[in-house]
Amino acid sequence: MGAFLRKQKLRGLEVYPLLLDIYPFSFEENKKRAIETIKKLKEHAHYEFHAYVCSHGNNLAEFMRKCPRRLTCVLCRRLMFRIAERLAEKQDARALITGEFLGSKATQTLTNLGIVAQAVEIPVLRPLLGLNKEEIEGWARAIGTYEISTKPAMCCTVTPEKPSTRAKLEAVLDAEKNVDINSLVSESLKTLKELKM
Repeated sequence: MGAFLRKQKLRGLEVYPLLLDIYPFSFEENKKRAIETIKKLKEHAHYEFHAYVCSHGNNLAEFMRKCPRRLTCVLCRRLMFRIAERLAEKQDARALITGEFLGSKATQTLTNLGIVAQAVEIPVLRPLLGLNKEEIEGWARAIGTYEISTKPAMCCTVTPEKPSTRAKLEAVLDAEKNVDINSLVSESLKTLKELKM
């Protein structure tokens, strides 16, 4: 999960990143790279910057045990949004903001973006959605995150061989009945920590 917004100021928005750590289904290098990126973003903040991390790996394990594998990515993303929404409520945030752009991953097809957003009531902002890879790289270079984001790192190790790119909402809702969504969100939030910058 990229970030959530705390409040709107006269010019721009205050952004408070949330890192959802999927250990043991990712590698320490990925987490370090994400934290390094957050530190770089802090350099651009002209407000009291806060960033957070919480565990999400147990949630993935639960989905793998109890839900159709092809839906793992969509289920994972919907739960990430729910966790971020709960944290946003506590912080009086007005929206979630992500770095998603159309078609880059299985969860970022137009169909799946809609299904993921339906998991929450808070608005979801996707400022990069219509940009292409070159445009996004240009912005990353401009803010100093490009070199960090291109360091070698491994992807999530539980991504299915054939993830659903056009999930059906009914199938996703049926799959979510196999787990206790509210409990998963609550347990993740119990692990919430503020990142020390």
